[in-house]
Amino acid sequence: MDHGDSLHICSRLLTVCVERSRVEASRPAKFPSRKEVSESVPSTPDQSSSARPLSGAAAQAALQELPRAQVLIIGAGINGIATFRDLAMQGIDVAIVDKGDYVSGASSASSHMIHGGVRYLENGEFRLVKESVEERNSLLKIAPHYVKPLKTTIPIYSTFSGVMSAPMRFLTHRQAAAQERGALLIKIGMMLYDSFSRDGGTVPRHEFLGRKASLRLLPRLNPGLKYTATYYDASMHDPERLALDVLADGLAAGAHARSANYIEAIGMDAAGVRLRNTVTGAEFSFEAVIVVNTSGPWTDLTNTALGQTSTFMGGTKGSHIVLDNPELLAATGGREIFFEHKDGRIVLIYPLAGRVLVGTTDLEHDMTQPALCTEGEVDYFFDLVKHVFPDVAVNRSEIVFRFAGVRPLPRHDDEAPGFVSRDYRIESRPLGARPGTLLSLVGGKWTTFRALAEHLSGDILALLGRTRVVSTAGLPIGGGRNFPATDAAHRVWSAANGDEVGASRADELLTRYGTRAVDVIDFITAEPDAVLQHHADYSRREIEFLAATESVVHLTDLVLRRTSMAFRGELSLALLEELAGVLAPVLGWDSARGAAELDLAVDVLRDRHGVDLTTVDAASASRA
Repeated sequence: MDHGDSLHICSRLLTVCVERSRVEASRPAKFPSRKEVSESVPSTPDQSSSARPLSGAAAQAALQELPRAQVLIIGAGINGIATFRDLAMQGIDVAIVDKGDYVSGASSASSHMIHGGVRYLENGEFRLVKESVEERNSLLKIAPHYVKPLKTTIPIYSTFSGVMSAPMRFLTHRQAAAQERGALLIKIGMMLYDSFSRDGGTVPRHEFLGRKASLRLLPRLNPGLKYTATYYDASMHDPERLALDVLADGLAAGAHARSANYIEAIGMDAAGVRLRNTVTGAEFSFEAVIVVNTSGPWTDLTNTALGQTSTFMGGTKGSHIVLDNPELLAATGGREIFFEHKDGRIVLIYPLAGRVLVGTTDLEHDMTQPALCTEGEVDYFFDLVKHVFPDVAVNRSEIVFRFAGVRPLPRHDDEAPGFVSRDYRIESRPLGARPGTLLSLVGGKWTTFRALAEHLSGDILALLGRTRVVSTAGLPIGGGRNFPATDAAHRVWSAANGDEVGASRADELLTRYGTRAVDVIDFITAEPDAVLQHHADYSRREIEFLAATESVVHLTDLVLRRTSMAFRGELSLALLEELAGVLAPVLGWDSARGAAELDLAVDVLRDRHGVDLTTVDAASASRA
């Protein structure tokens, strides 16, 4: 009997156990179905056209001019923004602020994946996996412009390894000596994972292949493997842009929904939460009945500033690097390689935007210090690439971008980081000297942001004595509304909207913004336009549109979060200077402010993301 036969027999014996686990993890539907929503709610906020324009300075001033709302959300990562959207759609008077840019913290440092979390099964988090898979399937439908199916392959080097140690890890959440998970254990996980995907075949079920078939498909894989397991999750091509779409949906609900970046919560006084504009230094008090702390790994620091000391959080740092290595990109075969490294860490090699994303680590971190990707972590990433693709060479000169963030995990004391729950909870306290309630979100992840927001806003509605008028389940997000579902429909849309910009340019904008591209096209065709001298894929009017409507405050906001220029390694000093020149008249910068913004961008790119533009420019000059 060979390895394949023994694996097949064992997996058949486990089918009953898997089905039982699926049933136990199931529960009555928490939210109404899309059909129920459409029948019970005759009208929802109209998001088919552009939201109210977002000017950073104007939005900040508007909060200060009217410093009160029913709900103030502190922290504009994806979970805070999604909660803002949900409350705005219920007609709640809500405001959201962030001490930095939108999605510039933990939400900007993700692995760019929407996934069910197959490895959470080992932690026994069946509820979270079920919810995550359902939300993954939903996001493929409601945000198809940014969330795409992702074929994922796990290389496997043994058959039975880990079978005896897995129950102990499951029961104790302690990491014993590193021992890779073999085919049988992974097969169990795949069967459980498939059992949670009950959504009419949104993604195919998993498949196992033996060594020969695996190497036929992916010939650069380590020839020492015995099997591969392949399943589907989803990729998130532009996390920051997806979050901005969620924010725009909330703002489109009406004037009762307001937002501002670069507004920091610094304390409490008799009049409310004390806020400070981090650009101008202006301070003011903001009155709210309910204050919601969604500042992720900074939750305890925010609570301390509000006079409500807490010890809820225990986040861990995760780093990534982005490589421009065509050989490695080709070796992946267009799929994510997701596997266990020799130290027991689950890591990934992921083709994205013509580059290869490699990550991630799971290290304890002090939230008073910046999270940076260290040289030791880079060595770790190179080691894992060599382990999976032993004949593909990588080196530091190919790193075009690096980033690190801290996962908003709960405090875990001596529990191993890999076993800390990725689920979330909501902590409630009196607001303090003022009447009201402080809610703190502990945990949460990208994949479940919509469901989490509906849960959190449900608690808020109950505190306000209000009832839900609309569910966000099945409701398209931003440019995902009426997004063409097929290649043919994509071409038809581009042709229909390309009269003035050309079908090719319309297609590019559709890919970048979803169907919100119509707003971009209207803007750029209203006046004469020209492509950027140092980046032909963007035009001056497109950059002006982003500056005028998406709360760009700093040059870094544009290159790191409104576009993917930095992520793809497309920046140069000349391009930064050109972009600063385009932003200046829109944002009212004088020459001194423009120069300061350029210096800030150069420093942030170098110190936080490993991008030394003097080296980049020198390399470009030598190639020329």
